[in-house]
Amino acid sequence: MARVHYREIEGDSRGFYALLGALGALILAGLGASWYMEHNGHYVTGMSNRIVWGMPHVFAIFLIVAASGVLNVASIASVFGRELYKPLARLSGLLALTLLAGGLAVLVLDLGRPERLIVAMTHYNVKSIFAWNIFLYTGFYAIVAVYLWTMFERRMNDYNKPAGLFAFVWRLILTTGTGSIFGFLVAREPYSSALLAPMFIIMSFSFGLAIFVLVLMAACNWTGRALGDVVLNRLRNLLGVFVATVLYFVAIHHLTNLYVARQHDVERFFLWEGGIYTALFWFVQVLTGGVLPLALLFGTTSRRALAAAAVCVILGGLAQLYVLVIGGQAYPQLMFPEKEVSSSFFDGVVAGYAPSLPELALGVGGVALALALTAVALKVLPFLPRSLADGDVDSAAA
Repeated sequence: MARVHYREIEGDSRGFYALLGALGALILAGLGASWYMEHNGHYVTGMSNRIVWGMPHVFAIFLIVAASGVLNVASIASVFGRELYKPLARLSGLLALTLLAGGLAVLVLDLGRPERLIVAMTHYNVKSIFAWNIFLYTGFYAIVAVYLWTMFERRMNDYNKPAGLFAFVWRLILTTGTGSIFGFLVAREPYSSALLAPMFIIMSFSFGLAIFVLVLMAACNWTGRALGDVVLNRLRNLLGVFVATVLYFVAIHHLTNLYVARQHDVERFFLWEGGIYTALFWFVQVLTGGVLPLALLFGTTSRRALAAAAVCVILGGLAQLYVLVIGGQAYPQLMFPEKEVSSSFFDGVVAGYAPSLPELALGVGGVALALALTAVALKVLPFLPRSLADGDVDSAAA
């Protein structure tokens, strides 16, 4: 492959500053929402003592999982030696850092007392998966930063593959840790499953690549850079494989639960009688986020279809996490197995939840923060190639 030439975006147009202004307004709205919830208490949200992880956690987990998965593009180039992906590696590493920043910002601001994060950073409970994540997230930042250094600094290019391999292994551990947060919660029947860890890994591949495709197409379109069909077709096929694999893991997860007699009530709730959770599962997660993207990705080679498929994958991913995170809490917790329980505290009753405006503002603010950081970084440093036209990439490597 010919040497790739990178350069910053000019970022002097009205459109660029309008984009930053819009993202800045969303970030301020998110900060205002966080202050409002902390000042008045979480009773102003849709959360309760039964639903303690609300819509902000859905956005936060989505961004954190996508941050791990978006680095897959760089890993394919350095770890697996696919030359076609090398011009995309820098942008992949950048998005990994910015998406994680947005996700962690939402997570910290949704704690209610974010200043108490220092307690989690200085007092560790080695039996807690949450304590492990402190090391996983900070380690991810350090490793990806070194990984990007090996891409930018010519003298460090020889260390690119070892750094990429280390980043690849670390992000698999990170996503496994995120999935294990739910898999280890044996007290919650909808969560306790060993399949959640590997399912989160393939979810990260799908969500991250969908975001990468949209950012790459938008950046090239808005800066007038050529983006050939060779690159897009490879990303299209890869996204299709990831979407199909996510559907496979979802099917296996539910079929496994259906095989276990004590999980039948849980599956009946999610697949048939769960109201909004059942609707989101079938119509948004499965159809919009799975079946429709596959039809768009493999039914046509249109660029608009590729962008639409990526948007559908993101919507389906948010719905999947909503069903998992919030639906898993809404399902009545089984306190005493094989016993009939009766009290005035809603035992056996599905918990109600409706996302409030502050929650949505905080979640969207985290997304805006990730995009704003990406836009500023693209202006300051050469993350994007000057051209990704078919003649400038090695089509044989595809």
